[in-house]
Amino acid sequence: MTERETEAAEDRKPQSDEARSAFTQPIGVVAPAPAVDEESSSTTSEFSLPEGFSAPPAEAAEPEGSAFTPPRTYSARESPPAFTPAYGIPVVKLTKEAPWQDRMRTMLRMPVAERPAPEKVQKADEAGPAVPRVLDLTLRIGELLLAGGEGAEDVEAAMFAVCRSYGLDRCEPTVTFTLLSISYQPSLVDDPVTASRTVRRRGTDYTRLAAVYRLVDDISDEDEEAAHISLEEAYRRLAEIRRNRHPYPGWALTAANGLLAGSASILVGGDPIVFVAAALGAMLGDRLAWLCAGRGFPEFYQFTVAAMPPAAIGILLTLLHADVRASAVITGGLFALLPGRALVAGVQDGLTGFYITAAARLLEVMYFFVGIVVGVLIMLYVGVQLDAQLNPEAALKVLDRPVWQILSSMALSFAFAVLLQQERSTVLAVTLNGGVAWVVYGAMHYAGDISPVASTAAAAGLVGLFGQLFSRYRFASALPYVTAAIGPLLPGSATYFGLLAIAQNDMDAGLVSLSKAAALAMAIAIGVNLGGEISRLFIRSPGAEGRRAAKRTRGF
Repeated sequence: MTERETEAAEDRKPQSDEARSAFTQPIGVVAPAPAVDEESSSTTSEFSLPEGFSAPPAEAAEPEGSAFTPPRTYSARESPPAFTPAYGIPVVKLTKEAPWQDRMRTMLRMPVAERPAPEKVQKADEAGPAVPRVLDLTLRIGELLLAGGEGAEDVEAAMFAVCRSYGLDRCEPTVTFTLLSISYQPSLVDDPVTASRTVRRRGTDYTRLAAVYRLVDDISDEDEEAAHISLEEAYRRLAEIRRNRHPYPGWALTAANGLLAGSASILVGGDPIVFVAAALGAMLGDRLAWLCAGRGFPEFYQFTVAAMPPAAIGILLTLLHADVRASAVITGGLFALLPGRALVAGVQDGLTGFYITAAARLLEVMYFFVGIVVGVLIMLYVGVQLDAQLNPEAALKVLDRPVWQILSSMALSFAFAVLLQQERSTVLAVTLNGGVAWVVYGAMHYAGDISPVASTAAAAGLVGLFGQLFSRYRFASALPYVTAAIGPLLPGSATYFGLLAIAQNDMDAGLVSLSKAAALAMAIAIGVNLGGEISRLFIRSPGAEGRRAAKRTRGF
C-alpha cells in the first residue's frame, strides 16, 4: 500500500455501529464473501420487511403541551379521586340506617381531598346532570332551611345531600347568615361552576321546615327499589311547600301568645288574676307588633312596641294597689318575646365552627334584646315617675307549687309550639318535653338547692337529647322538638329584675341580674347542643371513621 493510500484510509470516516451486525465475526475468522445482488448492491438490515407487505403509516407525535393537559383517554365523569393520601382513604359506610343528616355531616367534615368517592347511586345519562338546575334547586332548598332558623351545618348537609344525589360529588356549599353559595368542579382541569343566593326574608314556620326535610330525605334516598325523584318533581314539590298556608290562623297565634305569657306568669308565682293580666298584655303587644310589621317597621321596633303593653299593665296594677304581683305580669310578657330560637341557633353555629354566622345570629339576638329593654325601660321609667311601688325584692319569694308549675310549663311549651307553626303531630311530643325540662330544673334548683345556671344547663341538655332522638326517629329537623321545649327555661325573671334595677338607678344590681340572664341563656344554648351531641351515642353512626372525620382544628 502506498503512502497516499494509507493517509486516505486513516482520514476515512469509520463505519457507524448501527450498520454493523450483532453477529460480526471475531478477529482472525475468515468469513465467506457475501453474495452480491445484481439488481442492488446496497446493504439491507436483517429486519427489513418482506416484499408485498404494506406497513401502516406511523402515528403523528403528540404536540408538546402543558403537563396538566389531560390525556386523550381521560374522562372527567369516570375519573378517579383527585388525591389519595399516603395513609389511604378511610372507609365511610353511608348506609340507609343512619339519617341523611349524619351521613352528609360526616362527608362535609372531611377535607375535599380525603372524601371517598362512593359508587354512583344512580345511572346518569351520557349528557350528565343539568348542573345549573341542580345548583339552583340546592340553593332554593338551603334558602328555606336557613330562613326557617336551621343551623348552618345542617343547611350545608342538606345542600350537599341534594347535589350528591344528582351526581355532583365534588361540590362545596358555603352558608353565612344572609348568603348561600355552592361551587361544583367536575375535575381538577375543568373550570368550577358557582352559584349563590341571598336570604332576604325570614319567617318561623316549622311545618314548612319539616316538609323541606322530607323532600331532602326523599331526594337522598339511596334505596335502589325506590323511585328516584327527578329535578322536575323536586321543583314541583318545592313550589307546593312555598305555597302552603300556615297551619294556624292569626287569631290562634294571638291566643297562643296570651297563653304563653299567662303560663309564664304562673311559673314565677302568679295567680289567676296575674294570668289574665299577663295574657291580655301579651296579646295587645302582639297586635301592636303586627300593626308595625304591616307598616314596614324593622323588627327592632316591633319588639320595642310589643314589650310595652305587659309592662304598662303591671305598672297600672301597682298604681291601683291591686293585691297582685306586678313583677309576674311583666315577666310573663317578657317570656313571649325573648328570642330563644335565634339564641340557640347562634350558639350552635359557634360551637360547630361557623363563627361568622354565629356572630351574625348573636348580633341579631342582641338587637332584639335591646329592643325589649328599651320598651320595658320606657314603661318602668314612667312608673317610677308616677311613684309606682315596684319591689325588686319580689324576686326572692319562691312559691312551692310544683303541680301548677309543671302544668304551666307544659302549657307554655304548647303555646310556643303553636307560635312556631309546628305540625300538629309534633305538638304533643314537644309539650311533654317541656314538662320534663321543668321537672328536672325544679328538682335540681328548688329541691336540690343547686345553682340556677347548672340546673338550667342540665334541663336544656335533656331537652336537646330527647329532641335529637325524636328528630332522628322521624328523619326530621330537631328544631320543632327542641325550641318550644326550652320555653320554660328562658331567663324572663332575671331580665325583668335587671331592667327594674336599672330603672331605679341601681346599676350594680341591674348589671348583675342581666349578667345572670345572659349566663342562663348561654347555659340553655350549650346544654341543647351538648344534648344533641350525646344523642349521637345512641344513634347508629356511619362508623368509626365517620367519627374520626368529625375532628376539627384544635387551634394549634
